[in-house]
Amino acid sequence: MNIGFDAKRAYHNGTGLGHYSRTLIRSLAEYFPHDEYFLFNPKPSELFKLSGKNIHEILPSKLLHKTLSSIWRSTWIKSDLEKLDIDIYHGLSNEIPIDIDITDIKSVVTIHDVIFERFPGQYSKIDVEIYKRKFKYACDHADKVIAISEQTKKDIIEFYKTPEEKIAVCYQSCDPAFGATVSEKIKQQIKEKYSLPDQYFLYVGSIIERKNLMGICKAIYLLRNELKIPLVVIGDGTKYKQQVKDFIKQNGLDKQVIFLSENPLAKVASSFLKADDFPAIYQSAIAMIYPSFFEGFGIPVLEALWSRLPVITSNVSCLPEAGGDGAYYVDPNSSEEIAEGMKTIFADGSFTEALKEKGWQHAQNFTQKKCAANVMRVYESLKLNVELLNG
Repeated sequence: MNIGFDAKRAYHNGTGLGHYSRTLIRSLAEYFPHDEYFLFNPKPSELFKLSGKNIHEILPSKLLHKTLSSIWRSTWIKSDLEKLDIDIYHGLSNEIPIDIDITDIKSVVTIHDVIFERFPGQYSKIDVEIYKRKFKYACDHADKVIAISEQTKKDIIEFYKTPEEKIAVCYQSCDPAFGATVSEKIKQQIKEKYSLPDQYFLYVGSIIERKNLMGICKAIYLLRNELKIPLVVIGDGTKYKQQVKDFIKQNGLDKQVIFLSENPLAKVASSFLKADDFPAIYQSAIAMIYPSFFEGFGIPVLEALWSRLPVITSNVSCLPEAGGDGAYYVDPNSSEEIAEGMKTIFADGSFTEALKEKGWQHAQNFTQKKCAANVMRVYESLKLNVELLNG
């Protein structure tokens, strides 16, 4: 098969959507090498590269398409898909080209979450309106919808009335680098590189209200007299981040919370921007703390499990899917429960070692091979349908 991808995020996004796209494309190319993979990229990238004998980067060729690359990506791209005899086009990040359903090309869309439907107040009104239109159009017009969790599947059915049989749950994997043991020498080098403390808890994610960094900071305040272990934060934000910083300052926690993404070196080092240094940072931490109120999947949880890093996460949304029996669950509304989890994982060595092992075993459900195979089954089901229709 010739399989095309919306590769904008694969080439240009350093966070969740980008990691998902790159990991899936590389996994498919490795484990299903007899197919050809065409990556439609609206503009060249200097940050991320994807290469392989069956991976082909496709850039807009016409001057108008280069100039108006967003329109090329959303509609004009169809002519390029047809020229390259693309059998299946996969929108990796919640959208597909307009009117692709009136071509002979089958389409798949991955919906990561519809959090803006549940928490519209945390987004601008215009963004909510744009997302609603794009997501609903994709769910209505794609031949198959991939949800990255059972929670997301339920949300797609609830908000867009998409038929259940049209949706396939295909969990995501993560960069295999997280599963490789980082040497003590490298971990020490990374600590020195970013001036990290010897011991720390870790938070990774955008600093937005839904992800609940404030809840962690309140837990740190509760523990101020008994557990003075700092929190390292990887991620950025705006208004909510400032609210968190105000709380930190007002409660004398300035030395307890380290915003690593503000480190001058982290701002420019490609090894940080591309997350190459993250496995060492994860494996040097005491635990990942991820008490989000709602997620589509929660990839930092999976990255931590692969890293044999204990995880404290929420007992709501899809997070029990991501963590299985390998995580310590808390009510995200309770800073007391978060604090208790931090104390337990720090102090109870036997419990923590057992949790690490359970987490590692649960992570085996999300290998690159298994995740790629689930997506390939979706592609093959569409190919079979075409063959049956054509007799």
